[in-house]
Amino acid sequence: MSENKDPHVGHVAQSVEGVKFVYDFTEGNKGLKDLLGGKGANLAEMTNLGLPVPPGFTITTEACKVYLDSGDEPAALRDEVSAHLEALEKRMGKKLGQADDPLLVSVRSGAKFSMPGMMDTVLNIGLSDKSVKGLADQAGDERFAWDSYRRLIQMFGRTVLGVDGELFEDALDKAKETKNVTVDTELEAADLKKLVTTFKKIVKKEAGRDFPQDAREQMDLAIKAVFDSWNGDRAKLYRRQERIPHDLGTAVNVCSMVFGNLGPDSGTGVAFTRDPASGHQGVYGDYLQNAQGEDVVAGIRNTVPLAELESIDKKSYDQLMQIMETLENHYKDLCDIEFTIERGQLWMLQTRVGKRTAGAAFRIATQLVDQGLIDEAEALQRVNGAQLAQLMFPRFDEEAKVQQVGRGIAASPGAAVGKAVFDSYTAVKWSRSGEKVILVRRETNPDDLDGMIAAEGILTSRGGKTSHAAVVARGMGKTCVCGAEELEVDTKRRRMTVPGGHVVEEGDLISIDGSSGKVYLGEVPVVPSPVVEYFEGRMHAGANDADELVEAVHRIMAFADRKRRLRVRANADNAEDAMRARRFGAQGIGLCRTEHMFLGDRRELVERLILADTETEREESLKALLPLQKQDFVELFSAMDGLPVTIRLLDPPLHEFLPDITELSVRVALAESRQEPHENELRLLQAVHRLHEQNPMLGLRGVRLGLVIPGLFTMQVRAIAEAAAERKNAKGDPRAEIMIPLVGTVQELEIVREEADQVVAEVEAATGTQLKLAIGTMIELPRAALTAGQIAEAAEFFSFGTNDLTQTVWGFSRDDVEASFFTAYLEKGIFGVSPFETIDKDGVGSLVKLAAEAGRATRPDLKLGVCGEHGGDPESVHFFHEVGLDYVSCSPFRIPVARLEAGRAATQSEGSDHR
Repeated sequence: MSENKDPHVGHVAQSVEGVKFVYDFTEGNKGLKDLLGGKGANLAEMTNLGLPVPPGFTITTEACKVYLDSGDEPAALRDEVSAHLEALEKRMGKKLGQADDPLLVSVRSGAKFSMPGMMDTVLNIGLSDKSVKGLADQAGDERFAWDSYRRLIQMFGRTVLGVDGELFEDALDKAKETKNVTVDTELEAADLKKLVTTFKKIVKKEAGRDFPQDAREQMDLAIKAVFDSWNGDRAKLYRRQERIPHDLGTAVNVCSMVFGNLGPDSGTGVAFTRDPASGHQGVYGDYLQNAQGEDVVAGIRNTVPLAELESIDKKSYDQLMQIMETLENHYKDLCDIEFTIERGQLWMLQTRVGKRTAGAAFRIATQLVDQGLIDEAEALQRVNGAQLAQLMFPRFDEEAKVQQVGRGIAASPGAAVGKAVFDSYTAVKWSRSGEKVILVRRETNPDDLDGMIAAEGILTSRGGKTSHAAVVARGMGKTCVCGAEELEVDTKRRRMTVPGGHVVEEGDLISIDGSSGKVYLGEVPVVPSPVVEYFEGRMHAGANDADELVEAVHRIMAFADRKRRLRVRANADNAEDAMRARRFGAQGIGLCRTEHMFLGDRRELVERLILADTETEREESLKALLPLQKQDFVELFSAMDGLPVTIRLLDPPLHEFLPDITELSVRVALAESRQEPHENELRLLQAVHRLHEQNPMLGLRGVRLGLVIPGLFTMQVRAIAEAAAERKNAKGDPRAEIMIPLVGTVQELEIVREEADQVVAEVEAATGTQLKLAIGTMIELPRAALTAGQIAEAAEFFSFGTNDLTQTVWGFSRDDVEASFFTAYLEKGIFGVSPFETIDKDGVGSLVKLAAEAGRATRPDLKLGVCGEHGGDPESVHFFHEVGLDYVSCSPFRIPVARLEAGRAATQSEGSDHR
């Protein structure tokens, strides 16, 4: 055991075998988030900046990990905590829990990533039946002391001893009813004394023990409770939702208490250096006089706007404005700040880079560039594809006839429509049944997280932009309106009364606008987002708010396009989709699925092909399909003139082009019973039975169709070649690429390629046009990935079909498993995210990397792309950049997202200093 003396605070830091578990606020900095958590690292940073931070210390995430792994705290932790507590007591001139003038502390969680309200906090630790009197004497305010004591018992009972929090709330409500008051600040000292007695009885009955009177026991139990809360249900759910790793652990911050509930010259608040909803600069936040911090974020009492603090306490307001400017310039970003004023003295309790809406993220990033605080590369890292996707969602039609029934605070933008529900359980239940719901509450708390995730939007009658509902909704990208005071929410009767007396019952449709704060009855129609209109070329930057957003998006997208190496193509099967994709910035088509061209009016021709008994019948069917296929490709080449168009030859099993076996059987049976002609239906039924497979997705499909049905693939190749020749002779620039699906061995590809080359040569001779048609394959089977070096000998390009590759690597039938056991796998932590949503880097990703390297070893100029749904997933795009693919292909709507993420991936790989 060694001693590490700090001359600044005189503490003795204990360490064992080089591991130090406790850091004073003077020892850390904002770069130590992994060790000290976000809250502890930033408290240390503010201390280093000379800002008024109450003294305290941080127990590291490493201590939490030891505790969670072993079930007990590290052996050295108690001694380290004792040494730091002793140093804190010397600095403050008082001891924890002493009877006269006691030192009180808070014990607060603080993980690396912000998890608002998901883990535990206990304030006022050190109060007891004896010390509460000393606090009252020291403060000269008996009411304040008993209010602080009842808060401790309430928080400690709920978070440490596991007592149902509603029991305390009900007791508090009863005390207010008895006194005939509406808010807890109107309760007097005598009322609070009685409430403390009631709270202690609740603890005794529910926890089976007395509320602890020993201050050190309170602190030690609270520390363990914070550690335990890392694995609480709501914390685990939030981490899954936000994709935060489960093995990080939380730090614990022990901080000397400062009091905002000491009267009208005290208070607490939350401030933002910019509006987290819009990104605009100004004075944003909430303040509550005579209150402690949880009163603000819980939304229990309605706050006043931060700007009103100037008239309440000008000195503290001016100091806060100066500190906010200091923090924003230091962090070079929007800062979220918690503060307390104790009898005119301002104290900083927390700062962090604040959560923001998608629109605010883009606006703030460009504003900071203009202010010279960050460069364009850093601005690109301040936004992401998920935020851009949010900005592309529709918004309410301002011209529609609507019935507005209320207005609250625009906490998180978006246009949400759904059935009103009044508790989380119902929100989840109805959502799983396919219903769209709006979660309506007086205020939300961390236990509402399930319902918030399930809902389209959240509406509360209490709270402001810094309430739990607002902060969590912004983090999740959920539409949220808070503090709609004129709406009377009755959760017990499951109804909401709006001005004028109209009652909204559970199940009634309502609409909420998170951009304006307006609440409407019924369903309000939506119109396209201005960001979509911008990508469509129908909107340009200007002076209004929507135009400011478009300008910010335009600037960041332009930089992303300049920086990215990955090209972005579209999955498109017709000229209309292709043209839209091109407007969205597509640089070609990475996947044209020809099977979609065989449906509709052409189904009868396909049926004739499948039913053909002779070579003549088959050739006639193919001959009839050829001009139709050719026209499809002419239109596609025209829409994508000058850009590559990768056309996948027929892939699905033939039974997909035939009627459903049950439906067909019924038709045949009915015809026979009525003695009606049914020869064609009978032949179709026989064909369906003949083509029936136990697992058709692993049967006769893809390249296998081309090998066993003569002329099928050559007809498609001929149509592609003739369309290219026609377009070229019309002075166009067709760039066709022919993709052979489901290849598992090079021999399959060689046979099909030989036939295709012959057809192309015939078309060149017939049209007098030289064509350059690249021929390649999809890599969607593990064997193809493992033998990619051989396959590259016959392929000019690879396109990874990651949907099927994921299915075959995992042995999953996607349509079956997503509905059956994926939810359980996500809840148990087997998946952090569905492997069909984000690429499985360890499994599927390893095969992609292996195939890319082996393919290029054989053919250095081999073009590599991906056309599965992962091509539009932000995290997957970064992986494809890392492994050296040339392009990703995705649906038209996802193209801007892929462009942005490709740019972000490129700047990250350049080694820029990013958050």
